[in-house]
Amino acid sequence: MPIERIDVENFLTLSLKNPVLDVRSPSEYFHACIPGAFSVPVFTDEQRAVIGTAYVQQSRQTAVDCGLNYFSERMKMIPSEVLKILNRLKKDNDSVGNTLLIHCWRGGMRSDAVAWLLNLYGYKIYVLKGGYKAFRRWVLLQFEKKYSLKVLGGFTGSGKTEILNELKDRGKTIIDLEDLANHKGSAFGGLGESCQPSHEMFENILAAELWKIKEVTNGIEQTKNNDTEIWLEDESVHIGRVGIPKIFWQQMRNSPLYFIDIPFEERVKYIVNHYGSFNKEELINCVLKIQKRLGGLNTKNTIQLFKEEKLTEAFSILLRYYDKMYGESLQNRGGIDGLLNKIHCGRVDIKNAEWLVDQ
Repeated sequence: MPIERIDVENFLTLSLKNPVLDVRSPSEYFHACIPGAFSVPVFTDEQRAVIGTAYVQQSRQTAVDCGLNYFSERMKMIPSEVLKILNRLKKDNDSVGNTLLIHCWRGGMRSDAVAWLLNLYGYKIYVLKGGYKAFRRWVLLQFEKKYSLKVLGGFTGSGKTEILNELKDRGKTIIDLEDLANHKGSAFGGLGESCQPSHEMFENILAAELWKIKEVTNGIEQTKNNDTEIWLEDESVHIGRVGIPKIFWQQMRNSPLYFIDIPFEERVKYIVNHYGSFNKEELINCVLKIQKRLGGLNTKNTIQLFKEEKLTEAFSILLRYYDKMYGESLQNRGGIDGLLNKIHCGRVDIKNAEWLVDQ
């Protein structure tokens, strides 16, 4: 079977049903990768550094010779690593076959070498033209496209994430930015979450989600109307230590905002239920992150209240702070061109999604 070189979108379409092998070095992969790719490095980070030094200080030929020596050692291990990946995938999906998608940084020698090797073992091989570098160009282009967005807003503690997921259950298309970022956005947003992706990886994941919405329905390739509505939660440009691409974030800011208006006391109850179980030292550390903006007296009182296990009083101080911050961000958006739609709800409840289904 011949080895085929294909562009990014064809590569991604095939990746929906076939494994992607990232043959870059471990540090390249762990910094950011094509979502769902498996790391099968040709060289270690140290070996890659040696090859690079040989190329700069000696010659291309010396670097190639050095790389071939390292690759000859890896040739024995790569097929068995790939077989383990395929066997693991087949446990969950018996339709997984012998097609493999391979890429390196620029679609050069590393991917060609692994493609050649695995092709000898009878696998059908597709190599990404331009490699990961081409994928990154594609990622950035996704944020320049126009999307039909609907933004779910509300003060902290309004249960927006739960409403977003309920909209999904009711057949709406959503993107949960906080889920992609492994962070809830506030100073307390990292509590209970796994490690955040790098900024580059977050962009990769978001671009892939946008592409799937436009191109894929229920795992079946299908061209969709560019006006497919996407619900997202209103966010600042940063979610923890990752950032929403500014050109896409600006689209969010210029899209209709549906604001869930819930009484302060109800939101305090929600916050206490969701964050009150965390260790008081963790909560205090989160308060210290915003002490300059919160103010000395509020910081002191909040910390003391946490120490005294007076959670409702402590979170009330914090909620007033976040309400003020979000209120200021709304001043430049409220009612402009009909972007702000306020929906009054009595309490935090996923049934509040009913108000949004027909919007």
